[in-house]
Amino acid sequence: MLAELSIIPLGNSAHLSGELAKVLKLVDESGLPYQLTPSGTCIEGEWDELMPLFRQCHERARKASPHVVTLIKIEDDEGEQHQLTRNVASIEEKIGHPLQQTERRVRPEEDAAKEHTAGAAHGREPHASLPYQQGPVR
Repeated sequence: MLAELSIIPLGNSAHLSGELAKVLKLVDESGLPYQLTPSGTCIEGEWDELMPLFRQCHERARKASPHVVTLIKIEDDEGEQHQLTRNVASIEEKIGHPLQQTERRVRPEEDAAKEHTAGAAHGREPHASLPYQQGPVR
């Protein structure tokens, strides 16, 4: 079973990383495989392992905040294991490369627009061709 847990303490400081670190320590100490994301944590385990952990995490957040929103999303695919890595690997295999982009890439049309603007600003002719064909995709 794969679950995504998001805990949102409300009503306190906008800087929540200290409190969330205390919650994530519980996840880390559980021994279950997990992956931290910017908006939640994906955890793999059995129902009887996950539910008590979710309760502990929620209760830990409640110690720091009188108002807590806890979101749990579950993918329960009978007999499947290693979903934490397998789901991502399956998509990456189909795309043909890893999808761990953490910095913004410049798209070809943005690059061409920058060249056009820079060229015009310096009195040069802008490029007439782009590295791709514009128009509707068919």
